[in-house]
Amino acid sequence: MSNELIYQKKNFYEVFGEAEKKKAHEYAIGYTAFLDKAKTEREATEESVKMAIAAGYREYSFGMPMKAGDKFYFNNRGKNIFLFTVGTEHMENGFRISAAHIDSPRLDLKPCPLYEEGGMSFLKTHYYGGIRKYQWVTVPLALHGVVVKADGTSVQVTVGEDESDPIFYINDLLPHLAHDDAKKTVAEAIPAEKLNLLVGSEPIGDSDAPIKQHVLTILNEKYGISEEDFLSAELSAVPAEKARDIGFDRSLIGAYGHDDRVCAYPALTALFENASSEHSLMCILADKEETGSDGNTGMQADLMCDLMHEISLAMGANPTVVRYNSKCLSADVSACFDPNFPDVFEKRNAALLSCGVVLTKYTGARGKSSTNDASAEYIGWLRGVMAKDGVLWQSAELGKTDCGGGGTVAKYIANHNIETVDLGVPVLSMHAPYEAVAKVDLYETHRAFCAFCKY
Repeated sequence: MSNELIYQKKNFYEVFGEAEKKKAHEYAIGYTAFLDKAKTEREATEESVKMAIAAGYREYSFGMPMKAGDKFYFNNRGKNIFLFTVGTEHMENGFRISAAHIDSPRLDLKPCPLYEEGGMSFLKTHYYGGIRKYQWVTVPLALHGVVVKADGTSVQVTVGEDESDPIFYINDLLPHLAHDDAKKTVAEAIPAEKLNLLVGSEPIGDSDAPIKQHVLTILNEKYGISEEDFLSAELSAVPAEKARDIGFDRSLIGAYGHDDRVCAYPALTALFENASSEHSLMCILADKEETGSDGNTGMQADLMCDLMHEISLAMGANPTVVRYNSKCLSADVSACFDPNFPDVFEKRNAALLSCGVVLTKYTGARGKSSTNDASAEYIGWLRGVMAKDGVLWQSAELGKTDCGGGGTVAKYIANHNIETVDLGVPVLSMHAPYEAVAKVDLYETHRAFCAFCKY
């Protein structure tokens, strides 16, 4: 009896057998394929639309009639997507909402990026999101994005992903000349203005900048663009590496962009698997979370409420009541305890690898500032939901109380009077060019979203 009163986190391999482990590894195959196709929010939106259409979803436009059983998606400017199903129960019982983000830290090109110096040509970058700048030097980088010309035509750019493609590179200082550099802090070692992409070294013609001229000639021949077209472009440098298994046992996945596509993909697959639920379901894949969720594709925009309002009216429901009775899982990652850096974690309240999906009651920083703090009632309800399907889950905070902190989209959704809590996958080396997650934690996250959709 005394042991039953004690709470202790459980490891997946202690709870489940080979059959469940096999399911987790099989599920990871689809996820890694999604990762390799979706390295930017535009690409993630495009892939999600393809998956939605294959699952029988139709594109939604404001004012469309609808009925129970209908499945729709709303593509917001190619960078943010809402998918929803109309349940059989009354709409005023609310939506079950899962909200993840599909942007990740990266290096964006500046509006006037191209220059030549020292026998080399470079592209200037402006880092996006919270990165440790030293991690981005001397790694293979690919260029992804879109160039929109003055006539309105759009050119898709992806260079560095195929084996036959060139990659791009950021120079670093050799150790032989780094005596003074070695005295700098990690934050000072690589200033932002040194994150310049090396893109060429061969001159052409007799201009004042023959290497730059050569780069522009190649871009014009392949994409029909000129230097001025950079002014209306969204081009990003992202790691060129593919998602790969880590470890002799292949239990981990290494990849760029786990934060937060490792939650976006399970939210999507759970929605598709439970589209016939009696509950009305909504899956939101948002942009701009890494920079504060601002803008018309971020979660601070009014679009979620606009869509819920239109859907409610189409189904004869009061939008205010629908929001009040809705429940949300803010699907975002947590920091996984790393024994190489134990000092920043409070281990009793840290997410442990292979112990399942992580429920985070509050994020924010210091004295719980800038966070949604989910209610005990909502967490109690969610515990019961996961217990019904035997989902393996754990509770965690994001490091020691005064070591830093972070935020998610949870508070922006909760501000609309919607019960919200963070739930997601523990990640090692978060925000690095190559992060790591456990396949079993990914799978338990999918199962958690499925239970949330069902009950």
